[in-house]
Amino acid sequence: MSVLCLAIPAKVVRIEGDRAEIEIGGVKREASLALVADAGVNVGDYVLVHTGYAIAKIREDEAEEILKAWKEVLAEG
Repeated sequence: MSVLCLAIPAKVVRIEGDRAEIEIGGVKREASLALVADAGVNVGDYVLVHTGYAIAKIREDEAEEILKAWKEVLAEG
């Protein structure tokens, strides 16, 4: 059996050290930036988040496209 893990795009709204406050659909949470330390993540950037860790920095248009696809899938469900 294979396992599928999903990462979701989130906007960085605050950074403190290697921790960030991120926003996903109006909900704010904390995430670690340790895995993307060399990506130059700043407030306002989008990151892919999986299990409390930002795993990649992505462009805003990519984040919007992913979020749009999620909304479509959830609307069909």
